[in-house]
Amino acid sequence: MRHPRIIIASIGLAAVAAVGGVTAASVSGSAASSAPSPGQSAAAATVRTATAAVGGKTETILVNAQRLPLYFYRPDTATKSFVTGGLARLWPPLVSAAPTAAGVTGKLTVVKDVNGDQVAYNGHLLYTFTSDHAGQVTGQGFQNFFVATPRIPPIASASAPTSTGPAAPAGGLGY
Repeated sequence: MRHPRIIIASIGLAAVAAVGGVTAASVSGSAASSAPSPGQSAAAATVRTATAAVGGKTETILVNAQRLPLYFYRPDTATKSFVTGGLARLWPPLVSAAPTAAGVTGKLTVVKDVNGDQVAYNGHLLYTFTSDHAGQVTGQGFQNFFVATPRIPPIASASAPTSTGPAAPAGGLGY
């Protein structure tokens, strides 16, 4: 898998990213609720599915209201996000006190962490990528972030405060 370069430069309090060597892919599917800025909590967020090209293959992925792909960060645990500061500005967490799932069968939860009420799917905390636009998947494999799919296997949870949804089958886009 070819990984593009990501160049990050700090300008005051803002971080700017330039991404090269990425192929954008179309995403189709129904809309879903969006995430506010890191640390803010929305009343509700809906996680839905869409079809997208990921690594040259058509996959069903999870998206938000703006049809932005949702990602998980491999180093995270079911109860702790390691995405903070500048990383969270590039990869904004999906936050909501009362998320809903539409057309997905996995377990949707809320984890209270450094980012507020962060939404998780099958124990994987969810994020968007600032370089994505509606209809594009550009963050696959960057900085240990991977596109979340409805079939992502659950990860173990110690005792995270959660709200539950239906369980998902095992299997899916792997690690």
